[in-house]
Amino acid sequence: MLRLFGGKSDHPMADIQSAQALLDEIPKHDALKALQEMTAWIGSVREQAGFRLDHQLAVLCLLDETARPFERRLTSDYFSAHSLSTFQENRLWNALSGFFEQLLQAYHTVLVRYRNGDKGSSAIKLGLPLLAVRGISAATGKLKYAAARYALVEQASWAYLAEFYVHAETHEYLGERVQLQGGSDVHTSVRSEFSAVLIWYASSAATLNRLDAHLAERLVAHLAGDFSVARQYEPDSSCFGFDLLRPAPPMRVSTQTVPRPAMRFIGVHNLQPHIEVLLNALQSGIVPEEVDLGGVYGIDAVRGVLKHLAESLAFPPPKRRSVRRNISLSMNVANGFYKVMEQTNIGLSLGRDNGTSCEVEDISMGGFRCILPSPRPGEMAIGSLMGIRPDNLDRWGVGIVRRISRDPMSNLHVGVEVLTNKVTGVGLRRYMEDDVQPALWLHNSVEDEDDDSSEVSLLMSHDTYSGNRKLRVTLANRDYVLEPMALMEKGEDYDLVRFRRIASDPAVHDFH
Repeated sequence: MLRLFGGKSDHPMADIQSAQALLDEIPKHDALKALQEMTAWIGSVREQAGFRLDHQLAVLCLLDETARPFERRLTSDYFSAHSLSTFQENRLWNALSGFFEQLLQAYHTVLVRYRNGDKGSSAIKLGLPLLAVRGISAATGKLKYAAARYALVEQASWAYLAEFYVHAETHEYLGERVQLQGGSDVHTSVRSEFSAVLIWYASSAATLNRLDAHLAERLVAHLAGDFSVARQYEPDSSCFGFDLLRPAPPMRVSTQTVPRPAMRFIGVHNLQPHIEVLLNALQSGIVPEEVDLGGVYGIDAVRGVLKHLAESLAFPPPKRRSVRRNISLSMNVANGFYKVMEQTNIGLSLGRDNGTSCEVEDISMGGFRCILPSPRPGEMAIGSLMGIRPDNLDRWGVGIVRRISRDPMSNLHVGVEVLTNKVTGVGLRRYMEDDVQPALWLHNSVEDEDDDSSEVSLLMSHDTYSGNRKLRVTLANRDYVLEPMALMEKGEDYDLVRFRRIASDPAVHDFH
């Protein structure tokens, strides 16, 4: 326990009893307001250079622990499987991001004061492992909410992360296990927290949507016991590198990576068997009790993220499917299913425009990377549908956003997997019904309006696909029956589905 010494400051939290009394008055029924008040108190205590260091750390830990039930409640709301309104998303993001920002700065301030030998430093020596673990945990939270909006992470955040680790390494408490939060059964160490945040960020931050990135962070935290930090590259283990003297996002490493003295190699040991055990456990339809996801989520979503982690952290690492080529090309893009539908001739009264213009950076057989001006939060995400039309063509294709990062000018660098270079708007009908359901027909070839493929892919509006319902469609003046085969992918506003196309039959019936 940290010893507390009352100071002469007139700050409301100058003694622990006053601090506790103030926290008892926090509105427990309003998690958002409570977290906002706690965040303000953390900032206020951080700025009190007149506090003895042991008292400052004790009050910060008290604030941190008191705030966590509210933070967990809001985190569960923010990373809900249900869509949030723009207003609600902004409120939650600002509150949660602000909390972790203040908490990270506060713990870093204590570390700096300790290194400077401020009064009360000797009294927190035994608390240094807890300080570093909570500092890295706060950095993880800050990075997580930056990733939720594909925001550029300030270099200071990586620098703070490096400082916590360096201090633990230098003073030989990397592996000392501490209780992450008061009253929690979770014990962890600086090594585990440091390796976990780097593994998570490198494998998920720019390649998973908001919900999946949250699930990945929770799963990585569960698997952190299989991670290591080494000074040398280990061919069968090292995945990513992090330079302690030049802190920046972790990078993929290989035998060709030029090592530097301050480089630390983040590795995984025996991870794949543990992932397989967890995947097998999910077959029962229940997430194991020891896996804390911070909420209740669908088994399919958890399984999909776990498979993503298995692929990202496999040895040898996955290779790029095709070679990228640098190219200068102007592209018009339309974001979302209904924006793409506006470009078709299906007859919907949605209006038409030419989309947003962007510059393509590079291209490969399966996709391309382009630069887009910063959209409003929520307008684009990993998994979004994107209509694509090069300036020199009059047809639209379609792709899915697979990667997003942001540059210092706040532009988005977007990686797109191309599904097809030609789409046609069609109307789908159920038997004996006249209502038309809009859809996008994905052509295998740009030369022909139709081809003889028995299997076809379509994009339908969100949650309209049924695996037990045949549909009718007319394409190029020919009538077809579509027999459902599989739901291939589900996005915010679309279902990507596969059908078997058969000759039109006037006796088509729904089947259940």
